[in-house]
Amino acid sequence: MDLMPQAAASGYRVKGWHVAAAVTAFFAVIVAVDVSFAVMAYRTHPGQVSVTPYEDGLLYDRHIAQLRKQTRLGWKATAEARRGTLILTYADKGGHPLKGLAVTATLERPATGSGRFAPLFRETLAGQYEASVIDLQGTWDMTAEARAGSNVVFVAERRLTWP
Repeated sequence: MDLMPQAAASGYRVKGWHVAAAVTAFFAVIVAVDVSFAVMAYRTHPGQVSVTPYEDGLLYDRHIAQLRKQTRLGWKATAEARRGTLILTYADKGGHPLKGLAVTATLERPATGSGRFAPLFRETLAGQYEASVIDLQGTWDMTAEARAGSNVVFVAERRLTWP
């Protein structure tokens, strides 16, 4: 007597070609989905960040050279945001105030760049330059440039907050 019941023959058997077809179909679906995602990604962003990448690279190289030159110069700059006033102070390597600089700056909002403007600076004390900035509130990005003659340029970038 058999303790194991006999399985009824269903007539269907998984054969080697069934397994091969299932594996091939599985990988075909994976490849098709990957290709479609790659095509959609390329169409929405082709990877081109700039229309002038070579020129941008040259500008970046000049920027790096300017930073190295500034480091050798050893100047220090501080910026202070007071109600209605922007104060920039420049000192040399020894901490002595730098007089007679031609100071320019631009202010713009950090996230949007809107409201960009260039305040006018005047030297109020030795090494201290002030500009009137009426009705400024919130956070602003400042890029200041101080020139001493035609060859010496010092660029400082700061994020300032007015009350």
